[in-house]
This record gives sequence, structure tokens and C-alpha cells, in this order.
Amino acid sequence: YNGYQDYRGGGHFSGRITAALVASASILIKALQDKGIYIGTHIKKCGNVIDKDFSLDALEVKDLINKDFPTINNIEEDIKNVIKKAKENNDSVGGILQTAIVGLPSGVGNEWFSSVEGKLANACFSIGGVKGIEFGSGFESAKMTGSTWNDNMSMKDGNVNFLSNHAGGILGGISNGNEIIFRVAVKPVPSIFKQQQTIDIFEKETEILIEGRHDICLCPRIIPVVESMTAITLLDLYLQNKISNINNFSEIGK
Repeated sequence: YNGYQDYRGGGHFSGRITAALVASASILIKALQDKGIYIGTHIKKCGNVIDKDFSLDALEVKDLINKDFPTINNIEEDIKNVIKKAKENNDSVGGILQTAIVGLPSGVGNEWFSSVEGKLANACFSIGGVKGIEFGSGFESAKMTGSTWNDNMSMKDGNVNFLSNHAGGILGGISNGNEIIFRVAVKPVPSIFKQQQTIDIFEKETEILIEGRHDICLCPRIIPVVESMTAITLLDLYLQNKISNINNFSEIGK
């Protein structure tokens, strides 16, 4: 970076960069909500505490939007205790976030370089701390058979209704009208208050013990960032004319 990277932690690898993303995406999230498209995220796992999965209820997703510490089950204190314990041990802890997009019409995305999974994965991996992403049943799909993984369909009130959502609302890189469900893995914060082995700028082995204020767990803070990148991705697809014949999006961007 020709001397322009601040290796003390304040540069473009810092989480501070996400402030601009969240500020700008607040406008986009409102635009999506005006069209009936909602993005909700909860802490799925932190330490040994596990929240339940989405029940594909749009009201459930909307309820998460108004929570400062979003979980579906009442496990907020349990997760906070996991974080407190890590702090007491001068350590940090990671976790898993689960995001749902409800109200997105079918036909969004492209089967090749603009697939919904590809775009969302690219956006989420641009967030510092995210080290994995999976859609629908994700890696659990490897344990399943086609007869159990396939999302059977029926007709309800003249519309296609899926009886399950192992595909995470995406088939062939294109939204199928079902809720889009994905999870991101968030790494433990590397800045911990334990003695660690490293090297200095003279390539000599040494030990380091950091000081200052550092988060113990990124999960609560990273939720609005994931939702912001999701909103940016959806509107980006629109602006690139990757969405066609969807009247619901005709006014977005004006």
C-alpha cells in the first residue's frame, strides 16, 4: 500500500469502514421496506449457545429489526454470559449470524456471474471478520439425499408455495420467491489480552501483549453491517438491470 496503510489498526482494514456502509444503506433498506422487502438477522450461535432457525414467518423477521440484541428465542442473557466469560479469560469468541430476506420476488439474479449467492457472498466477505457463508441447508446438504433436500411445491391462493427451504430461496443463482436464508460465520476478534507470539518489522520473533479497547465478540455489532451489505447487493442487482419483469422494483432507485 506504498506506506498508506496504518498498521496500528486505523486503516482500511479497520471495522470503522463499516460506518459509511451502514449510513448509506439505511436509505436503501427503507426503499426495500417500502416495497415489502424486509431483511432480518439474529445471532444463531455464540459459544455453546444456539438460537432456533427462522420459522419463515415474515412477522418474525420484522420483529428482529426493532431489537438491539436480536435473537428469536429469549437467549440474550445466555449469549451475553458467553461474551462476559471470554472477557474474564482475556479472550474473544466468534459466532454465527442467520439472515432472512422476505418479500423478494422470484427472478432476481443471474445464473452466472451475478448469481444471488455470488453477489451476497462477495458482499459479506467484504466485511472484516466474516470467514464463511452458506445458503439454505448449506453444508448440511452434503449429508442429505435428493428426495429429502428438494423443496416440494404446491399451489396456494394461486401462487407457488414451497413446503421447505433447503435451497435458501435460490435456485440456479436466481431467487425462487421463497425466503432467502443465509448464515455467516464470524471469527473471534484477534485482538485479545493474552501474550501471543509474533514477529516484528525486523523479522525477529517476539511476543506481544496488546492494550486498549477491543470488542470481545463481533456478532452484535456486525448484524447491521450484514444487513446493509445485503440491501446494497439487492439494489445493485437492480441498478445493473439484473432484475427484469418485476414490477415491484419499478420505483426503487428513483
